[in-house]
Amino acid sequence: QAQLVQSGGGSVQAGGSLTLSCAVSGYPVRFMWMGWFRQAPGKEREGIASIYRDARVGYYDDSVEGRFTISQDNSKSTVYLQMNSLKPEDTAMYYCAAAPSLTSALDPMEYPYWGQGTAVTVSP
Repeated sequence: QAQLVQSGGGSVQAGGSLTLSCAVSGYPVRFMWMGWFRQAPGKEREGIASIYRDARVGYYDDSVEGRFTISQDNSKSTVYLQMNSLKPEDTAMYYCAAAPSLTSALDPMEYPYWGQGTAVTVSP
């Protein structure tokens, strides 16, 4: 069973950058689908980025394409989400998640393992 511990996040002004980290234990990250999700108040949790096992290519929701980058460091068993050009509408709780296999990379229902969440607030 995988355990995920998140770090990073915080408050930033619009146009700024933040990096989220997700340290994975109990399962080799290079054999997992890793995803980043977010949930704004009153909204459903949505998938924003995913990376396939040891691949170099990330999958992104249109809302973050070109601004966010998902990456992983297998030596550190850690997945990152680099967030640039942040907008107020990016304000949400952000979660990392892991799945041994899945059919839909950005569907939160496909991921059995979750981090504790970290808040990101972007002010105008």
